[in-house]
Amino acid sequence: MDLPIIFMPFTEMRGFAMNKKTGVGFFSIFSLWAGAAISLAEILTGGLLAPLGLKKGIILIVLGHLIGCLILAFTGIIGFKEKKPSLIASRVSLGRYGSYLVSIFNIIQLIGWTAIMLIQCANATGGLLNLSSRAVFIAAIIVTGLIVIIWAFFLIKSINLLNNIAVGLLFLLCAIILGMILLNSGHSPAIVAGSISVGAALELSIIMPLSWVPLISDYSMSARSARGSFWGSFIGYFVASSFMYIIGLAAAVYTGSSSITGILGSMRLGAAALAVVVLATVTTTYVDVYSAVMSAINIGPKLSKKALIVIVTGIGTVTALIFPMENYQGFLYIIGSAFAPIFAVILTDYFLFKADRSKIAVNIVGIFCAGIGAAVYYLFISLDLPFGSTLPSMFITATLYAVIRLAVNKYKTKTPLMEE
Repeated sequence: MDLPIIFMPFTEMRGFAMNKKTGVGFFSIFSLWAGAAISLAEILTGGLLAPLGLKKGIILIVLGHLIGCLILAFTGIIGFKEKKPSLIASRVSLGRYGSYLVSIFNIIQLIGWTAIMLIQCANATGGLLNLSSRAVFIAAIIVTGLIVIIWAFFLIKSINLLNNIAVGLLFLLCAIILGMILLNSGHSPAIVAGSISVGAALELSIIMPLSWVPLISDYSMSARSARGSFWGSFIGYFVASSFMYIIGLAAAVYTGSSSITGILGSMRLGAAALAVVVLATVTTTYVDVYSAVMSAINIGPKLSKKALIVIVTGIGTVTALIFPMENYQGFLYIIGSAFAPIFAVILTDYFLFKADRSKIAVNIVGIFCAGIGAAVYYLFISLDLPFGSTLPSMFITATLYAVIRLAVNKYKTKTPLMEE
């Protein structure tokens, strides 16, 4: 796994990005995004599709990831062309304060991911140790949160070997799980409790790559070429994330449980599984914390990075202690409703209108259309149609924005709204 750049400070990455001879090539970008996709969250989400069965679940996983990864890769092209981190690059379309809105949404989702990863780790710890008390759950969350802070302080100094080892160990654990599933494939699939519609399953497959959209330019800006940035990001995340989802789906189908605890418990991997679960949680959660910190620095450049690491991890830890895990699917929908319309505006504005709005305070038209798009997203969730919510939300948002923007450009006046 070639992951060191994911931990490189933005100040170093900017200089690295400017040099085409030393820029990051296809295989490094592929490895980076493949490594980012190897996580327990992907396995957990894949397990949620189990009520649909193995064949239909795999089809929807592949289709959803095609859609989500295309959005991810196209957004990365903006970072490559602008040579700026994601939230700085978003100013080109949304304006300075508009980019702050993306930063705030991103901080919220990353704190949410921090909490969810800590909860997964605590549940898995209790399950693997056969200790299910509330005290063990609380202790596991607090201890893991402290380890994340310590880990972040080490990695902020570019010590990445342990992280690469952890990613490799998690990949090995996933391979073992898949091997055990294949050995038991002759058995009848278990009946997984619950239900999920085709549209909801498609949406859950789109959302995971979509959740990385606010971050991709942080890494694509260092790419050697637009082609390498696009295909490295697309193929790397598509292959690895689809694989993780399918492992979660298959494990749930053959064990009858969609939870990480149930899946790992049925595999009887013991202390080795526990060690890898904790290690994987720490490495994945670190990325969430560090990205939230960088989003905060977009708003306040003089803020202390180390202090923010402690604050973000602390908030995530407290959230984990009170967050009801049964709302996990609702949390994913919040991510989709926020980022699908916002990045529909950014992509439309950047590739269609090619304007630089970084000098204005806020792209009011863009924010208005994104708000409409969020409402459309939840409307389509309630309709529960087979094509999900992201596609109609992005299409309607992009169309509305293009129509209004064309009208504004044609009939603009000297008022602030028309000059933006």
